[in-house]
Amino acid sequence: MTFTDEQEALRETVRAVTERHAAPWKVLCDQVGVAGLAVPEAHGGLGAGLRELQVVAEELGRALVSAPFLGSVVLATQALLESGDHAAAARLLPRLAEGSVAALAWTPKNGAWDPDEVAFCANGPTLDGHAHYVLNGAGADVLLAVAETDQGIGLFELDPQHARIVPSTGMDETRDLAEFELVQTPATRIGTGDFRAGLRRVRDVACAVLAAEQAGAAARALDITVAYSKQREQFGRPIGGFQALKHRMADLHVLVETARSAAYAVSEPNVDVSRLAAVAKTYCSEAFSTVAAEMIQLHGGIAITWEHEAHRYFKRAHGTTHLFGQPHHHLSRITPTVM
Repeated sequence: MTFTDEQEALRETVRAVTERHAAPWKVLCDQVGVAGLAVPEAHGGLGAGLRELQVVAEELGRALVSAPFLGSVVLATQALLESGDHAAAARLLPRLAEGSVAALAWTPKNGAWDPDEVAFCANGPTLDGHAHYVLNGAGADVLLAVAETDQGIGLFELDPQHARIVPSTGMDETRDLAEFELVQTPATRIGTGDFRAGLRRVRDVACAVLAAEQAGAAARALDITVAYSKQREQFGRPIGGFQALKHRMADLHVLVETARSAAYAVSEPNVDVSRLAAVAKTYCSEAFSTVAAEMIQLHGGIAITWEHEAHRYFKRAHGTTHLFGQPHHHLSRITPTVM
Protein backbone atom coordinates (compact mmCIF):
# COMPACT_ATOMS: atom_id res chain seq x y z
CA MET A 1 0.00 0.00 0.00
CA THR A 2 1.26 3.43 -0.90
CA PHE A 3 -0.19 6.75 0.19
CA THR A 4 0.46 10.23 -1.11
CA ASP A 5 1.68 13.01 1.16
CA GLU A 6 -1.80 14.53 1.00
CA GLN A 7 -3.43 11.26 2.08
CA GLU A 8 -1.02 10.88 5.01
CA ALA A 9 -1.69 14.47 6.02
CA LEU A 10 -5.43 13.78 5.89
CA ARG A 11 -4.95 10.72 8.11
CA GLU A 12 -2.92 12.66 10.67
CA THR A 13 -5.42 15.51 10.73
CA VAL A 14 -8.45 13.27 11.21
CA ARG A 15 -6.68 11.28 13.94
CA ALA A 16 -5.68 14.46 15.76
CA VAL A 17 -9.25 15.76 15.67
CA THR A 18 -10.73 12.47 16.93
CA GLU A 19 -8.21 12.37 19.78
CA ARG A 20 -8.87 15.95 20.88
CA HIS A 21 -12.66 16.13 20.56
CA ALA A 22 -15.24 13.82 22.11
CA ALA A 23 -17.69 14.79 19.35
CA PRO A 24 -15.41 15.51 16.38
CA TRP A 25 -17.85 15.54 13.46
CA LYS A 26 -18.54 19.29 13.35
CA VAL A 27 -14.83 20.06 13.51
CA LEU A 28 -14.12 17.54 10.75
CA CYS A 29 -16.75 19.17 8.54
CA ASP A 30 -15.91 22.80 9.29
CA GLN A 31 -12.12 22.62 9.37
CA VAL A 32 -11.22 19.53 7.31
CA GLY A 33 -14.07 19.41 4.80
CA VAL A 34 -14.92 15.77 5.40
CA ALA A 35 -18.61 16.28 4.55
CA GLY A 36 -17.69 17.30 1.00
CA LEU A 37 -14.85 14.85 0.54
CA ALA A 38 -16.44 12.95 -2.36
CA VAL A 39 -18.40 15.90 -3.75
CA PRO A 40 -16.89 17.25 -7.00
CA GLU A 41 -15.19 20.64 -6.81
CA ALA A 42 -17.79 22.03 -9.22
CA HIS A 43 -20.39 21.49 -6.48
CA GLY A 44 -18.34 22.90 -3.62
CA GLY A 45 -16.59 19.74 -2.49
CA LEU A 46 -13.02 18.45 -2.48
CA GLY A 47 -13.39 15.98 -5.35
CA ALA A 48 -11.48 13.26 -3.51
CA GLY A 49 -11.44 9.59 -4.50
CA LEU A 50 -12.14 6.26 -2.87
CA ARG A 51 -8.78 6.04 -1.10
CA GLU A 52 -9.34 9.35 0.70
CA LEU A 53 -12.74 8.11 1.85
CA GLN A 54 -11.06 4.98 3.18
CA VAL A 55 -8.36 6.95 5.01
CA VAL A 56 -11.02 8.95 6.87
CA ALA A 57 -13.11 5.84 7.55
CA GLU A 58 -10.11 4.01 9.02
CA GLU A 59 -9.50 6.81 11.51
CA LEU A 60 -13.18 7.16 12.39
CA GLY A 61 -13.26 3.41 12.95
CA ARG A 62 -10.28 3.53 15.31
CA ALA A 63 -12.14 5.94 17.56
CA LEU A 64 -15.62 4.44 16.97
CA VAL A 65 -16.84 7.91 16.05
CA SER A 66 -20.60 8.26 15.79
CA ALA A 67 -21.00 10.36 12.63
CA PRO A 68 -23.03 10.44 9.39
CA PHE A 69 -20.00 9.49 7.33
CA LEU A 70 -21.10 6.16 5.84
CA GLY A 71 -24.72 7.19 5.44
CA SER A 72 -24.31 10.68 4.02
CA VAL A 73 -20.76 11.19 2.73
CA VAL A 74 -20.55 7.72 1.18
CA LEU A 75 -23.94 6.13 0.43
CA ALA A 76 -26.11 9.15 -0.36
CA THR A 77 -23.41 11.16 -2.11
CA GLN A 78 -22.39 8.21 -4.28
CA ALA A 79 -26.03 7.55 -5.17
CA LEU A 80 -26.44 11.13 -6.38
CA LEU A 81 -23.23 10.93 -8.40
CA GLU A 82 -24.28 7.63 -9.96
CA SER A 83 -27.73 8.93 -10.88
CA GLY A 84 -26.35 11.04 -13.72
CA ASP A 85 -28.94 13.71 -12.89
CA HIS A 86 -26.92 16.92 -13.20
CA ALA A 87 -29.76 19.15 -12.05
CA ALA A 88 -30.33 17.12 -8.87
CA ALA A 89 -26.59 16.98 -8.22
CA ALA A 90 -26.25 20.75 -8.64
CA ARG A 91 -29.16 21.28 -6.24
CA LEU A 92 -28.28 18.75 -3.52
CA LEU A 93 -24.52 18.14 -3.50
CA PRO A 94 -23.54 21.68 -2.40
CA ARG A 95 -25.80 21.23 0.62
CA LEU A 96 -24.07 17.97 1.51
CA ALA A 97 -20.64 19.54 1.05
CA GLU A 98 -21.63 22.22 3.56
CA GLY A 99 -22.58 19.62 6.16
CA SER A 100 -26.22 18.76 5.55
CA VAL A 101 -26.92 15.09 6.22
CA ALA A 102 -28.46 12.80 3.62
CA ALA A 103 -29.81 9.27 4.01
CA LEU A 104 -30.43 6.52 1.48
CA ALA A 105 -33.29 4.09 2.19
CA TRP A 106 -32.64 0.85 0.40
CA THR A 107 -32.88 -2.57 1.99
CA PRO A 108 -35.89 -4.48 3.33
CA LYS A 109 -35.86 -6.32 6.65
CA ASN A 110 -33.55 -9.11 5.46
CA GLY A 111 -30.70 -6.61 5.26
CA ALA A 112 -29.22 -8.10 2.10
CA TRP A 113 -28.41 -4.73 0.46
CA ASP A 114 -29.04 -6.43 -2.87
CA PRO A 115 -29.45 -4.13 -5.91
CA ASP A 116 -32.06 -6.56 -7.21
CA GLU A 117 -34.15 -6.42 -4.03
CA VAL A 118 -35.18 -3.00 -2.74
CA ALA A 119 -37.62 -1.97 -0.03
CA PHE A 120 -39.99 0.26 -2.00
CA CYS A 121 -42.28 0.05 -4.98
CA ALA A 122 -43.16 3.07 -7.11
CA ASN A 123 -46.80 3.63 -7.99
CA GLY A 124 -46.75 6.64 -10.27
CA PRO A 125 -45.48 9.64 -8.27
CA THR A 126 -45.69 7.84 -4.89
CA LEU A 127 -43.73 5.14 -3.06
CA ASP A 128 -44.90 2.32 -0.83
CA GLY A 129 -42.83 0.01 1.37
CA HIS A 130 -40.76 -0.35 4.51
CA ALA A 131 -36.98 0.13 4.53
CA HIS A 132 -34.77 -0.99 7.41
CA TYR A 133 -31.25 -0.11 8.56
CA VAL A 134 -31.30 3.40 7.07
CA LEU A 135 -28.04 5.02 8.12
CA ASN A 136 -28.53 8.46 9.71
CA GLY A 137 -32.16 8.44 8.62
CA ALA A 138 -33.65 10.03 11.72
CA GLY A 139 -31.75 13.29 11.48
CA ALA A 140 -31.28 13.60 7.74
CA ASP A 141 -32.01 16.80 5.83
CA VAL A 142 -32.07 15.05 2.43
CA LEU A 143 -33.95 11.75 2.05
CA LEU A 144 -33.24 9.43 -0.86
CA ALA A 145 -34.87 6.10 -1.62
CA VAL A 146 -34.53 3.37 -4.23
CA ALA A 147 -37.67 1.74 -5.53
CA GLU A 148 -38.84 -0.80 -8.09
CA THR A 149 -40.48 0.86 -11.09
CA ASP A 150 -41.92 -0.33 -14.39
CA GLN A 151 -38.53 0.38 -15.98
CA GLY A 152 -36.39 -1.24 -13.26
CA ILE A 153 -34.83 0.34 -10.18
CA GLY A 154 -35.16 4.09 -9.72
CA LEU A 155 -33.69 6.67 -7.35
CA PHE A 156 -36.11 9.09 -5.67
CA GLU A 157 -36.05 12.08 -3.35
CA LEU A 158 -38.55 12.21 -0.50
CA ASP A 159 -40.01 15.18 1.31
CA PRO A 160 -39.03 14.77 5.01
CA GLN A 161 -42.46 16.08 6.02
CA HIS A 162 -44.24 13.20 4.29
CA ALA A 163 -41.96 10.28 5.16
CA ARG A 164 -42.61 8.34 8.36
CA ILE A 165 -39.22 7.81 9.99
CA VAL A 166 -38.84 5.54 13.01
CA PRO A 167 -35.48 5.50 14.84
CA SER A 168 -34.34 1.95 15.53
CA THR A 169 -32.11 0.74 18.33
CA GLY A 170 -29.38 -1.71 17.38
CA MET A 171 -26.65 -3.41 19.37
CA ASP A 172 -24.15 -0.74 18.35
CA GLU A 173 -25.18 2.52 20.03
CA THR A 174 -22.64 4.46 17.94
CA ARG A 175 -24.44 3.68 14.66
CA ASP A 176 -27.53 5.77 13.92
CA LEU A 177 -30.15 3.60 12.19
CA ALA A 178 -33.78 4.18 11.29
CA GLU A 179 -36.71 2.66 9.43
CA PHE A 180 -38.70 4.38 6.69
CA GLU A 181 -42.40 3.51 6.40
CA LEU A 182 -43.90 4.88 3.19
CA VAL A 183 -47.58 4.66 2.25
CA GLN A 184 -48.42 6.46 -0.99
CA THR A 185 -45.67 8.92 -0.11
CA PRO A 186 -44.97 11.58 -2.76
CA ALA A 187 -41.50 11.24 -4.31
CA THR A 188 -39.49 12.98 -7.01
CA ARG A 189 -37.55 10.85 -9.48
CA ILE A 190 -33.82 11.49 -9.74
CA GLY A 191 -32.24 10.40 -13.01
CA THR A 192 -33.75 8.21 -15.68
CA GLY A 193 -33.42 4.61 -16.74
CA ASP A 194 -32.58 1.60 -14.60
CA PHE A 195 -30.46 2.56 -11.58
CA ARG A 196 -29.51 -1.06 -10.82
CA ALA A 197 -25.95 -0.86 -12.16
CA GLY A 198 -25.38 2.42 -10.35
CA LEU A 199 -26.67 0.88 -7.14
CA ARG A 200 -24.16 -1.96 -7.49
CA ARG A 201 -21.35 0.57 -7.76
CA VAL A 202 -22.70 2.43 -4.72
CA ARG A 203 -22.59 -0.83 -2.75
CA ASP A 204 -19.02 -1.55 -3.89
CA VAL A 205 -17.82 1.86 -2.68
CA ALA A 206 -19.71 1.46 0.60
CA CYS A 207 -18.21 -2.00 1.20
CA ALA A 208 -14.69 -0.73 0.47
CA VAL A 209 -15.07 2.21 2.85
CA LEU A 210 -16.66 0.05 5.55
CA ALA A 211 -13.80 -2.45 5.22
CA ALA A 212 -11.32 0.35 5.96
CA GLU A 213 -13.40 1.34 8.99
CA GLN A 214 -13.35 -2.25 10.21
CA ALA A 215 -9.58 -2.49 9.74
CA GLY A 216 -9.07 0.72 11.71
CA ALA A 217 -11.33 -0.42 14.54
CA ALA A 218 -9.64 -3.84 14.65
CA ALA A 219 -6.20 -2.21 14.81
CA ARG A 220 -7.24 0.00 17.72
CA ALA A 221 -8.87 -2.91 19.54
CA LEU A 222 -5.61 -4.84 19.25
CA ASP A 223 -3.58 -1.86 20.48
CA ILE A 224 -5.79 -1.58 23.56
CA THR A 225 -5.49 -5.32 24.22
CA VAL A 226 -1.71 -5.36 23.90
CA ALA A 227 -1.42 -2.38 26.26
CA TYR A 228 -3.68 -4.12 28.79
CA SER A 229 -1.65 -7.36 28.59
CA LYS A 230 1.41 -5.39 29.73
CA GLN A 231 -0.43 -4.11 32.81
CA ARG A 232 -2.49 -7.07 34.00
CA GLU A 233 -0.51 -9.50 36.14
CA GLN A 234 -0.94 -13.17 36.89
CA PHE A 235 1.49 -15.29 38.90
CA GLY A 236 3.55 -12.20 39.60
CA ARG A 237 4.19 -11.15 35.99
CA PRO A 238 2.32 -9.33 33.16
CA ILE A 239 0.19 -11.73 31.14
CA GLY A 240 1.68 -10.27 27.96
CA GLY A 241 4.92 -12.03 28.84
CA PHE A 242 3.43 -15.50 28.53
CA GLN A 243 4.45 -17.22 25.32
CA ALA A 244 0.96 -18.47 24.50
CA LEU A 245 -0.49 -14.95 24.63
CA LYS A 246 2.41 -13.56 22.63
CA HIS A 247 1.58 -16.02 19.86
CA ARG A 248 -2.11 -15.15 19.95
CA MET A 249 -1.48 -11.43 19.69
CA ALA A 250 1.08 -11.96 16.96
CA ASP A 251 -1.57 -13.85 15.00
CA LEU A 252 -4.01 -10.99 15.57
CA HIS A 253 -1.42 -8.49 14.32
CA VAL A 254 -1.05 -10.43 11.08
CA LEU A 255 -4.84 -10.61 10.77
CA VAL A 256 -5.21 -6.84 11.22
CA GLU A 257 -2.48 -5.99 8.71
CA THR A 258 -3.94 -8.41 6.17
CA ALA A 259 -7.39 -6.87 6.65
CA ARG A 260 -5.96 -3.42 6.05
CA SER A 261 -4.28 -4.64 2.87
CA ALA A 262 -7.54 -6.20 1.68
CA ALA A 263 -9.43 -2.95 2.29
CA TYR A 264 -6.99 -0.70 0.47
CA ALA A 265 -6.56 -3.12 -2.42
CA VAL A 266 -9.97 -1.94 -3.65
CA SER A 267 -8.67 1.58 -4.26
CA GLU A 268 -5.56 0.54 -6.15
CA PRO A 269 -5.53 1.61 -9.83
CA ASN A 270 -6.74 -0.70 -12.57
CA VAL A 271 -8.38 -3.35 -10.38
CA ASP A 272 -11.70 -5.20 -10.42
CA VAL A 273 -13.40 -2.96 -7.85
CA SER A 274 -16.55 -5.05 -7.52
CA ARG A 275 -14.75 -8.30 -6.82
CA LEU A 276 -12.18 -6.78 -4.48
CA ALA A 277 -14.89 -4.88 -2.59
CA ALA A 278 -16.59 -8.22 -1.94
CA VAL A 279 -13.27 -9.70 -0.79
CA ALA A 280 -12.63 -6.74 1.51
CA LYS A 281 -16.10 -6.82 3.07
CA THR A 282 -15.88 -10.57 3.67
CA TYR A 283 -12.36 -10.65 5.05
CA CYS A 284 -12.48 -7.47 7.14
CA SER A 285 -15.80 -8.44 8.72
CA GLU A 286 -14.38 -11.75 9.89
CA ALA A 287 -11.04 -10.22 10.94
CA PHE A 288 -12.68 -7.51 13.04
CA SER A 289 -15.04 -10.01 14.67
CA THR A 290 -12.09 -12.25 15.56
CA VAL A 291 -10.04 -9.41 17.06
CA ALA A 292 -13.04 -8.07 19.01
CA ALA A 293 -13.79 -11.52 20.44
CA GLU A 294 -10.15 -11.96 21.47
CA MET A 295 -10.23 -8.49 23.02
CA ILE A 296 -13.12 -9.56 25.24
CA GLN A 297 -11.44 -12.82 26.24
CA LEU A 298 -7.97 -11.41 26.91
CA HIS A 299 -9.36 -8.58 29.03
CA GLY A 300 -11.28 -10.99 31.22
CA GLY A 301 -14.26 -9.89 33.30
CA ILE A 302 -13.60 -6.17 32.96
CA ALA A 303 -14.34 -6.39 29.22
CA ILE A 304 -18.03 -7.02 29.76
CA THR A 305 -18.52 -4.11 32.12
CA TRP A 306 -20.31 -1.01 30.83
CA GLU A 307 -17.42 1.24 31.86
CA HIS A 308 -14.80 -0.45 29.67
CA GLU A 309 -14.61 0.26 25.94
CA ALA A 310 -14.09 -3.38 24.89
CA HIS A 311 -17.81 -4.03 24.59
CA ARG A 312 -18.14 -1.08 22.17
CA TYR A 313 -15.65 -2.63 19.75
CA PHE A 314 -17.39 -5.99 20.06
CA LYS A 315 -20.76 -4.42 19.24
CA ARG A 316 -19.32 -2.43 16.33
CA ALA A 317 -17.79 -5.63 14.94
CA HIS A 318 -21.13 -7.41 15.10
CA GLY A 319 -22.99 -4.51 13.51
CA THR A 320 -20.55 -3.98 10.65
CA THR A 321 -20.61 -7.68 9.82
CA HIS A 322 -24.29 -7.32 8.87
CA LEU A 323 -24.06 -3.85 7.30
CA PHE A 324 -24.17 -3.80 3.47
CA GLY A 325 -24.70 -7.57 3.39
CA GLN A 326 -23.31 -10.40 5.47
CA PRO A 327 -19.96 -12.00 4.49
CA HIS A 328 -21.56 -15.08 2.95
CA HIS A 329 -23.61 -12.85 0.62
CA HIS A 330 -20.43 -11.28 -0.69
CA LEU A 331 -18.58 -14.57 -0.75
CA SER A 332 -21.04 -15.77 -3.36
CA ARG A 333 -19.92 -12.84 -5.55
CA ILE A 334 -16.29 -13.96 -5.30
CA THR A 335 -16.56 -17.68 -5.92
CA PRO A 336 -18.64 -19.23 -8.74
CA THR A 337 -21.59 -21.38 -7.80
CA VAL A 338 -20.85 -25.05 -8.17
CA MET A 339 -23.66 -26.87 -9.98
